Amino acid sequence: MNAQEHVDPLREVYHESFVDNPAHGEFLVQRHTALLCIDLQYLDAAPGHGVFRDAEKSGVPREAQEYYFDRLSATVLPNVRRLQNAFRTHDLEVIHTRIQSLTRDGRDRSKGHRRLGLLAAPGSREAEFLEIVAPDEQRDEIVINKTASGVFSSTNLHYVLNNMGIESLFVVGVYTNECVETTVRDACDLGYLVTVVEDCCATVTPELHEASLATLRDRYARVMSLDEVIRIVEPLVLATDKSV
Repeated sequence: MNAQEHVDPLREVYHESFVDNPAHGEFLVQRHTALLCIDLQYLDAAPGHGVFRDAEKSGVPREAQEYYFDRLSATVLPNVRRLQNAFRTHDLEVIHTRIQSLTRDGRDRSKGHRRLGLLAAPGSREAEFLEIVAPDEQRDEIVINKTASGVFSSTNLHYVLNNMGIESLFVVGVYTNECVETTVRDACDLGYLVTVVEDCCATVTPELHEASLATLRDRYARVMSLDEVIRIVEPLVLATDKSV
């Protein structure tokens, strides 16, 4: 197999449509952009709770758990908070999704979550957001509850975003290869321009993380670092702030 066979024949058109599309900047200036924070809660992102309450029975090897929680504490959570602060400073929407059932016994859960034994009942510790990246109640930030991997397929998020005129999304959260990737694919299919902030996402191994980013990159989303995003967001939004 020669090198030419590995060339993606559609890369250029996808890159032009979803990555270099000037509408990214236009939607940001027009305040039609939101930050979507996915499942940063005790159920799946805190040691000793929820999925990881019993580390040995979680199904995730010890070294993978150590990697995951080290990445969350050292990189992802501080980065998400920094990005949230940037959006809040310029009055851009910050929206939070979490896994939470409608009922205490979880009888309304998706079949997939039942099979996996995932339950975050209303008012439970598992349903609580991690404090460092929790919704800002003073700003009345929107919270969307779900019991499936993809938030668009299982909630009214698309309806809510349409009501607010949101056309593009910056996506962060966990797990990169599950809820994040599913949400990004669905968002792209629904017509949103999507940016995945790679150092604001995590899963249980670096290989799974990178594989998902490789699938999304230049197909369903821009994939950028936090520093790259801040360099784009701040000048555009500041210019608009000064003109108001």
